[in-house]
Amino acid sequence: MDARQQELAARIAGRRGAVRGPFRVWLHSPEMCERAESLGAFARFDSSLPEHLRELTLLMAARNWDAQYSWNAHVRQAIEAGIPEAAVKAIAEKREAVFDDPADQAFYRFCREVLEDHFVTDGTFAAALAHFGPKGLVDTIGALGNFTMLGMCLNTFQVDLQADREPPFPDIRGYGRVVPGGDRP
Repeated sequence: MDARQQELAARIAGRRGAVRGPFRVWLHSPEMCERAESLGAFARFDSSLPEHLRELTLLMAARNWDAQYSWNAHVRQAIEAGIPEAAVKAIAEKREAVFDDPADQAFYRFCREVLEDHFVTDGTFAAALAHFGPKGLVDTIGALGNFTMLGMCLNTFQVDLQADREPPFPDIRGYGRVVPGGDRP
């Protein structure tokens, strides 16, 4: 790594404990890496959304992209943050998840429509807006966009497909091509 890449790697390791996953790929483009890390840190740690909903956006985007690395890295965190295990299982199986909290259900529906339909119905938008306000919805879109980019990166560069773990999705495809070092240049 050149000096710029080393500087970024040290900063990432300091904030996240190590340089792993997508950062090993993004470091090939230090400018991209810096911006992706900044957006990712905001989406994961600093957005207006409560922790359990930040984790839910990550799981939903990971499932949408069949991003095994992200799913495996966050499934326990999501449950510990308050996402019901039954909802996690439904998301993994691409079934409708049900939440007891009306705000969580509105949030889930909003995210699902964005990811699956690429649009949000007026009723879904109004319900999510009532619970989270404009800032919450903008932060949600930012998080979904960030975690979508993450899934695309992980899959394209075949980052740590974890061949030793059972794929978490029943209909997963394309896995099994593990690249040593976790990134395919």
